[in-house]
Amino acid sequence: MRQWRLGAAIATVAVLAVACGSDDPTGPAAAPGWERDAATSYHRLATYPIFQNRPADAAADDKTSAEISAVTADGKTLIYTDAGGKRIGFLDLSDPKNPKGAGTLSLAQLGHADDQPTSVAVVGEHVLVVVDSSGGNFAAPSGRLDVVRISDRTKVHSIDLGGQPDSIAISKDGKHAAVAMENQRDEKFAPAGGKEGDLPQPPTGFVQLLDLSGAPQQWAAKQLRIDEAAARAAGLTAPEDLEPEYVTFNSRGEVALTLQENNGIAIIDAATGTVRKIFSAGKVALDGVDTKKDGLIDQTGKLEAQPREPDTIGWIGDDHVVTANEGDWKGGTRGWTIFDAKTGEVVWDAGNSFEQLATRVGLFNDGRAGKKGTEPEGLAVTELNGKPVVLVGSERSNFVAAYDVSDVKAPVFRQVLATGVGPEGILPIPSRNLLAVSSEEDSAESFVRGTVSMFGFGADFAGSETPQFPSVVSADIAGAPIGWGALGALSADPAAADRLFTASDIAYGPSRILSMDVSVTPALIDKQIPVTEGGKPVTFDIEGLAARKDGGFYLAVEGKEGPGNELVRVAGDGAVQQRIALPAEITAGLGKQGLEGVAVQGSGADETVWVAVQREVKGDPKGVARIGKFVPATGEWQWYGYQLDSTDVKGDWIGLSEIVVDGDSLLLLERDKLNGPAAALKSVTRVQIPTTPGVTGTTAPAVLPKTEVRDLVPALRATNGWVQEKVEGLTIAGNGELYAVTDNDGLDAATGETVLLRLGKLN
Repeated sequence: MRQWRLGAAIATVAVLAVACGSDDPTGPAAAPGWERDAATSYHRLATYPIFQNRPADAAADDKTSAEISAVTADGKTLIYTDAGGKRIGFLDLSDPKNPKGAGTLSLAQLGHADDQPTSVAVVGEHVLVVVDSSGGNFAAPSGRLDVVRISDRTKVHSIDLGGQPDSIAISKDGKHAAVAMENQRDEKFAPAGGKEGDLPQPPTGFVQLLDLSGAPQQWAAKQLRIDEAAARAAGLTAPEDLEPEYVTFNSRGEVALTLQENNGIAIIDAATGTVRKIFSAGKVALDGVDTKKDGLIDQTGKLEAQPREPDTIGWIGDDHVVTANEGDWKGGTRGWTIFDAKTGEVVWDAGNSFEQLATRVGLFNDGRAGKKGTEPEGLAVTELNGKPVVLVGSERSNFVAAYDVSDVKAPVFRQVLATGVGPEGILPIPSRNLLAVSSEEDSAESFVRGTVSMFGFGADFAGSETPQFPSVVSADIAGAPIGWGALGALSADPAAADRLFTASDIAYGPSRILSMDVSVTPALIDKQIPVTEGGKPVTFDIEGLAARKDGGFYLAVEGKEGPGNELVRVAGDGAVQQRIALPAEITAGLGKQGLEGVAVQGSGADETVWVAVQREVKGDPKGVARIGKFVPATGEWQWYGYQLDSTDVKGDWIGLSEIVVDGDSLLLLERDKLNGPAAALKSVTRVQIPTTPGVTGTTAPAVLPKTEVRDLVPALRATNGWVQEKVEGLTIAGNGELYAVTDNDGLDAATGETVLLRLGKLN
């Protein structure tokens, strides 16, 4: 098997020139190199669900998450903020491959039950907990800094901060701290002459500088206010309401501060308490991004110049700062930027590359296209193998990207890491070659929980049996990556042993059949065939796909209602040739879960089409799904039964997701609705192709005996990520290997990670 390698210095790797099957005459252009040299890569070690580290009196479905984190000097205890739970939490990282919950500390024990932690930092034996005690009173913000001894988790000192705080940073020598005092605006309040959420909304924010000399009880804060006139001269949005967001120190004791809503950056000398420089983060116009929430991946959109509105900031050395340009009320440029800290000049800007990276690895979030796209929010700067590396997190596309910034004028992409939903805290632990990423979004109802993801850098952490992310990427067409995601179907290519066909479901339209090269790692989507009807693009909810030996494809299309479920036959160029309705008595008994898989047996007059219905048809025995047999030559339908396993988990159900012909038998993909640590059933089973006729009409079908041939849960857990729910595609390629793929639901209540499982040969 060939592998594309991604090393410290990335070179563009040419893709074989192949026809794209579309109107684009140029075909795929180059795709990036994806070499995974173990010695120069991060490796995912574990994904810890934060709800497992809850107090004894908290329910498992209570909202809990991890946002900002810090770590003790030995790198073995991670401390995180949990604003939803109004507490801070502790994780034991002694074994980073198996983090263990080490309890929590409620803010009620430190002050009041309505207090919320906004940030944490570690100084020696103590954790500094930054607390918002405003209780939702935007006009009278308040907050404090609690100093907690880590060993016994007792408060030893508390400092009134005089307002609502956001982030905290500690100087490299541990002698100073800085707190960004945001005094955040009320997004539902409209100031005089403005709209809801507009500025100004006094009181303005400021910075608290702390001298950490002596015992903690001696620590005190000194308020630093930024001159309004200087902010106005720098071109900030609302100088009378600065709203500081994020702080960070360089080795000279200088503080870099973002003023997010004001689209500004300030450089402060912590020792003297003076502002050395204040400047605007500027504006960016973007070409080649998707700007509409419309269910399409359309990278031809443009954004007029708008403010960067940076969130997190970091230092590259002592002379340059780097920002994640999340945006807020007026802006957001879907990327990140490097500035000269002395002059405020832009040294480098990501442009559309961060957004296109999300598209290339199947993490495009159409639900955010009309707003701030990928929303780069979290950021950290670390050093790997002696080279400075910037880590940028996408809040809405659930990944962290690593870039070598040895040359600040020409950063080089190194790697992309899949995370939980809403990564916010990015915490390198250099002393142990570790990286912790805390993700804040939590939804027990969707079985997707807040997490801390652990990564290890270097060969010592490389697991030979651990699949790496991404497992699928796309090549370029006309200068942009092929858009993909929500892969709910998989089929072998009859003409190429190492190629598969796949398709997105209704999460992304118009419908396309995608061709994937699996001879490389990661697999490469390098061709697309638009599905058309009457010469116009059409959008189907494609849940099954089968390439025909006679050319073209069958699509299993799931409808919103029963009658919308149908087989669709398309030509090799994607043109719809025939819509084949299911019997009316069957579609009348279908609910939301209809056709999920299709397979083709034979060719010519002997062609037979097999379909899988996800769950019971109304009136059939409980737990019995239907396998359908369609004979194109006669137009006849026959039905057989498949006994699904049962579940007693609230909100769960069991169903079929795919069907594959394997000689004289059928392989079925059976799964539950659970993910993460709750995932229990993701199974490949086998039934013999029946030699006796099936039933027609509403007659209850005879159940075909099944045997399990592969449990997929271990393979999904082997990624060390969040176990994906929707294993929806399955096929045996011409090379004899078994493949399965997960549907990422278009990032709707899901981490969005696509896992292509390479399962080897079946016995």
